Amino acid sequence: MDRDAFLALALKNPVNVAITDALAQLALPDAWLVSGCLVQTAWNVITGRAIDHGIADYDVFYFDLDTSWEAEDAVIRKLGASLAYLGVRIEARNQARVHLWYPDKHGLPYPPLTCSTDGIDRFLTQNTQIGIRRAGEGYDVYAPHGFGDVAGLIARPNPGPNFSAGNYAAKAARWKSSWPELTVIAAE
Repeated sequence: MDRDAFLALALKNPVNVAITDALAQLALPDAWLVSGCLVQTAWNVITGRAIDHGIADYDVFYFDLDTSWEAEDAVIRKLGASLAYLGVRIEARNQARVHLWYPDKHGLPYPPLTCSTDGIDRFLTQNTQIGIRRAGEGYDVYAPHGFGDVAGLIARPNPGPNFSAGNYAAKAARWKSSWPELTVIAAE
């Protein structure tokens, strides 16, 4: 699977299209639709399931130097209001402030990031290290590990500064219950 084939699958989900369009209209800095909603849409198409099967939420990353909770909350509310008609859960997070709350919430270190793609690089799984955003009439796609694991329905750990084998195992088990075809590579 190449970039264009992946993008064609991810965009079969009209929610993904609506969110990327809204992000472009809102002009949030360094904004990307990321992770599971993209990969899981592709898995659903590949396995012949309903387009939204197993998708718990839609994650949006952006990077704003205003790291106050009030600024992030304003973005969450604005994005939520503009996309309320979709009836889905959207999780928007300012990647410039993740290091402020992550250690307390997860008990793991989280060095500060410099852009949204740094946050994508820190995902628990390599197969979900993907983001898309509108770029004029087309799309930018960020996928540092490519699309082979998406096409092969493989969950692979992404060891890094905030990796948790327990969190990875829980996530992989949840995915395996929705996509039994999934091959889960164990964390070492």
